[in-house]
Parts: sequence; C-alpha cells; structure tokens
Amino acid sequence: MAEKLLDQMRRIIRVKHYSYRTEQAYLQWARRFILFHDKRHPKDMGKLEVEAFLTHLAVDRHVAAATQNQALNGILFLYREVLEIELPWLSDVTRAKRPVRVPLVLSRSEVRAVLATLQSPHDLIVRLLYGSGLRVGEATRLRIKDLDFKRRSLIVRDGKGAKDRITVLPDSVVPALKLQIEKSLAVGALDRRRNRGGVILPHALDRKYPNARFEDGWQFVFPARNLSMDPRSEKLRRHHVFNSSVQRSVKYSAQKAGLHKPVTCHTFRHCFATHMLESGSDIRTVQQLLGHADVRTTMIYTHVIQRGALGARSPLDDD
Repeated sequence: MAEKLLDQMRRIIRVKHYSYRTEQAYLQWARRFILFHDKRHPKDMGKLEVEAFLTHLAVDRHVAAATQNQALNGILFLYREVLEIELPWLSDVTRAKRPVRVPLVLSRSEVRAVLATLQSPHDLIVRLLYGSGLRVGEATRLRIKDLDFKRRSLIVRDGKGAKDRITVLPDSVVPALKLQIEKSLAVGALDRRRNRGGVILPHALDRKYPNARFEDGWQFVFPARNLSMDPRSEKLRRHHVFNSSVQRSVKYSAQKAGLHKPVTCHTFRHCFATHMLESGSDIRTVQQLLGHADVRTTMIYTHVIQRGALGARSPLDDD
C-alpha cells in the first residue's frame, strides 16, 4: 500500500510541475515518515505521529533547520494534495527557525585567484555565477535562447520558487560564451544527424514539439559529454553538465589557490551581491538581479560590505 501511495504522490507532483529534485525530496520524506512508524498508512496517523517524526529528526538525527522544514513540507504535501486531508493543526506545528548566517564573501583578488585555476567549461560557469549572480543550477541549465548578447542580459528560467528573472550578462564573458555556444551547437548537430538524444525539454514540450529537442535555441549552453536516461520520460537525452562536477572543481580550485575558506559555488553569488553593493549599486537593483522576493534577504549583504562589520573601521587602526 505504501508503494501505491508513493506512486500516486509522484503522479500528483508531476501534474503540478514540481522540479525533479523536489519530487525526489518529498518522496523520500514521505517514505521515511511511513517507515519510521512501522509502515502504518498515513491516514491512520495524525498530529502525534508527525510531531514524533519531526522531533526525531531534530533530537536524534540532529538535522539542520532547513532539512526539518523540508521534511514537514513533504508531509504536508502528502496529506493535503495526495490524501486530500486538511489538517489545520499542521499549521500550528513549531517549525525550526533557520539560523541567520553571515555569508562568506571573497575579495576581488581571491575571486580572480580561484577563476585562474579553473578548467573549461567550469571556469566560464563560475564566471557567470560571479558576474551574473546565478545559482549553480541556473547556470548549468542555461539554454542558448535565453542569452541576449545585444542587450547584455540573460533570462533565468524557472529559478527558485518557479520564477523567471532577467539579470546582467558581463561583457568580459561574451567572447568565451560565444565560443562555448559554437561547441554546444556542434554537439546538437551531431545528435540531430544521428537522430538520437537531443536535449531534455521542460514539461510536455517533448510531446508537443518532437523536433524541438534538436533546435539550436533549446540546446544547453553547457551540454553533458554523454547521453543519459531522462528519469521522468525514461528516454535517452542529452542533459547539461552536472552541478556536482562544478562544485568539485570549485572546491579543488579554492584549495589550489591557497584559500583556507569553505568556498562553494554559492559563494560567488554572495560575492556578486556584496561587490555590487560596494560599487554603489542600489539594493533594490541587486534584489531584482538576485531574484529575492523580500529585500530583507538582500540586506544580509550589507553586513559584509567594504571592510569589517558594516564597513566599520576599528579604533585600533586610528592614528
């Protein structure tokens, strides 16, 4: 019964066009919730069982606040969307508060040092993270049609919260980006000649426009080297480069550059926001470029601009 329920949950998630990562996460938490209570059906459980599971995650498993909230969201989806059971008490469950962390920001010289040690095409991807404020997933799944060289802009499709946004395209990446597009089109042309593969398309476009997977505009700017099975359609398609490969390259390059800091791909998005504010950009502009729904999220970068806390100068340095 549990497997049938999870199959139903998977179908509803896809009907609502949730991302594949969200699908995997929600199914995992629903499965763990059921197994935690000895495979009892969720319809036979309620407030006490949900609270017991969430408490187990926090107390016994020591998960982060974001992980606990994700588990709660998965269980909420299971009850409200799959079982169609409205549980008003779930709204009263105390959610773990996400701790406010000051983001790690590199200096401009440190950014250049990391970029200098990266290999193609990861160096270009990281330049977009820093130069356009992209998340790593937004950069890797970038398609040719979403680049506008004339206006020096790019469109982020289906970003966090399923929102599109427009951000700046740095002049300095244009020559390398055009060269990368030529390589991508060559890969797409080879797939078309062999009549196999083609890029993964969002939602039902693959059925509506069967040949769109070979069209130039739909090609990923950073295509994967090999074809792989689309986990949803179970067809052989060409994916984009894996986020994990870029993340590994960034970690290795930061170590090679001699930085004793936990540098990740997201660090360069933090650097984009902080350095933009330091250069005099309006915080509302930075908010729009980052795609933040609330300006208070963007204001966290005001704590690390210039030097020290809030750009303050230590009295020990005064004459």
